[in-house]
Amino acid sequence: MTDIDAALSALEADAPAQVYIPIEAPEQSELDQKINKHFEGVVVRKDLVKAVKGNAAVPGYVLEYLLGQYAASDDEATIQEGIDTVRNILSEHYVNRNEHMRVKSIIRERGRHRVIDRVVVSLNEKNDVYEADFENLQIKSVPIDADTVRRNEKLLVGGVWCICDIEYEHSDGPGVPWVLANLKPIQITGIDADQFEDGRAAFTTEEWIDLLMQSIGLAPEQFSDRGKLIALTRLIPFVERNYNLIELGPKGTGKSHTFSELSPNGILISGGEVTVAKLFVNNASGKIGLVGYWDTVAFDEFASNTKTDTNLINVMKNYLANKSFSRGTSVYGAEASMAFIGNTTHTVPYMLKHSDLFDQLPPAYRDAAWLDRIHHYIPGWEVSPIRSEMFSSGYGFVVDYLAEVLHKKRVDDFGDKFAEHFTLDTSIVTRDQDGIRKTFSGLMKLIHPSGEATVDEIEQLLVFAIEGRKRIKDQILRIDPTMRDNPPIFRYQDTSGSWHVVTSVEEAQYPQFYKRDWDSADNDAGDAALPMYVAPDPMVDSRSIVSVVRPLPITPDGGDAQVTPEASTPLWEGVRDFKAGQRGVSFENVLLPYLTGATKITIVDTYIRKAHQGRNVGDLIGLLALSKDDADELDVELVTMQSDKEWERGDQLRMLKELQDASKSFGVNLEIRFDSNLHDRSIVTNHGWRILLGKGLDIWEQPNNPIAQARQEFRQIKSDTNFVYARTPVEAG
Repeated sequence: MTDIDAALSALEADAPAQVYIPIEAPEQSELDQKINKHFEGVVVRKDLVKAVKGNAAVPGYVLEYLLGQYAASDDEATIQEGIDTVRNILSEHYVNRNEHMRVKSIIRERGRHRVIDRVVVSLNEKNDVYEADFENLQIKSVPIDADTVRRNEKLLVGGVWCICDIEYEHSDGPGVPWVLANLKPIQITGIDADQFEDGRAAFTTEEWIDLLMQSIGLAPEQFSDRGKLIALTRLIPFVERNYNLIELGPKGTGKSHTFSELSPNGILISGGEVTVAKLFVNNASGKIGLVGYWDTVAFDEFASNTKTDTNLINVMKNYLANKSFSRGTSVYGAEASMAFIGNTTHTVPYMLKHSDLFDQLPPAYRDAAWLDRIHHYIPGWEVSPIRSEMFSSGYGFVVDYLAEVLHKKRVDDFGDKFAEHFTLDTSIVTRDQDGIRKTFSGLMKLIHPSGEATVDEIEQLLVFAIEGRKRIKDQILRIDPTMRDNPPIFRYQDTSGSWHVVTSVEEAQYPQFYKRDWDSADNDAGDAALPMYVAPDPMVDSRSIVSVVRPLPITPDGGDAQVTPEASTPLWEGVRDFKAGQRGVSFENVLLPYLTGATKITIVDTYIRKAHQGRNVGDLIGLLALSKDDADELDVELVTMQSDKEWERGDQLRMLKELQDASKSFGVNLEIRFDSNLHDRSIVTNHGWRILLGKGLDIWEQPNNPIAQARQEFRQIKSDTNFVYARTPVEAG
């Protein structure tokens, strides 16, 4: 854990629970009014989840289940009453793990008490009884009747959030004193899918997509049309049987949220915790694993999974391709979709130049045969880190209701709905076509649940589906030379006979790294012969960047008069003074020429606390990102001090964390270290420069006009200061 992560964790642990109390209801939009009119009783205002959550560490679908019971209305009085009711239910019945002993005491003293907890059931083969374990209450081996287990088989695999009545009956015998009097899974039943489709007819496609976005808790106005499609693609595993999805991207973009919070029909597990017995079938007991009970099995932190079980990979390959798996002498079938989500540590151009877009996966999973079974690759690097303004306060479906609708729609197949208007190129092999059709089918069921859409709407979804499968196949061609003999052409033909070639965003943006001439001598050996990165020679004696900013005058050694340096003028050593009120100074003309070409930079500045100080660091990092090659990465360490003011520290840490996350997406690995004993301020590079910063990076007055806000050169220096430039030894390597 880095300094900034540790500091934020400590801040959150010390902070009192923040319970949001809506003082004034947000004004309903026309869309919200329309949603309430056509889906009364199954929609809820999405900011209410925050209003009731408090310290309850429960999934969003549990909270929305309760809100759906008591606050599914657009009447503010009813909503407020419902919020109070749900808060009281959580306060009285939700079991906080650190209060389990208090709740046990309540059950003992009262004889009976209702709890909300996650329940897992196992079979005690010795006594031939089912037994329930309560996760937060921390009681185990509570007898549960077989009929209840048969009606709720997910209790046996992964567990289910339930509302339970527990009684206490002490005895001198060996059994536990706890008695399960009643168990009700938190799950809506009896959904009318036809009513869902009828309601859809009242909305335009744009309105319906926005409704779905609000249903998953996101504010649609914060996303582009493409961003909305990417967000909704995460739902396809819930609506499409045997759908295989992968998403790799930066941290903090909400990849795992969809699979942990939005549906009781999916389960999120750590990629390193899964076994053949847990996922598929236990040979000893003959019990089928997770794929037999859940609509979606998602693997979290999959890219960091260092454990390799060859048997698991082989069984998984067969299941991903054929919807079946063999164990022993038996062959089993299942319908669970699989989603593999993980973080990337490099930028897209870096991965394209040095390896491929599966660069972060463990070697065992960078196998062409395994990857070829994935239907769609979500470009997680296109998703912005989640910010507070991206959460919706509008109305959306109660997620449990939406989950059940999607579950019912799994039996439909819309994979050929485009065939009347478009034809795929014959070079696209069956496995590629399957991936395209399944993605297209899932998006159609989400956005056009009746199966009816305009030609333009169908084409948009088809292109997106083709792109996601093409992203996979193009990377496979990098990894496995044996698959390059007959590469497919990802294009489609319309009814007029015109062909349309599909390219991905990264292919269009970085053609110099994306394209590969497989027939050239350099690529005969396949992946091992991809062009390797060669570090540039240190550049300490020339100005290596062309700028629109006017360079500041210098006084050459042995001279008296100031001169304006040219591009060929060697970089200058010495003291540069800045006077209060001076203009024309920017990081671009006083720092960047000395930093360009370095691969490691350390910035020491005592005060990076306020928003404008963070913006200064962001401006400098932005210049560094622009000055390097897109495919290179730059390591920057920022050493600063935590604020000693408690009220300011939280804002400082969150600002620095946002800066760190943003830097990553532009190829700058920003590490933040706190040191309470700082005095000097400086920048040191690994290619030969040390710059003493005088009073630090915060050298300007607050901008007083829009032009000065946009460009540092138009700001005034706020007080006399200086920078001192000195050569240092170049780091080896």
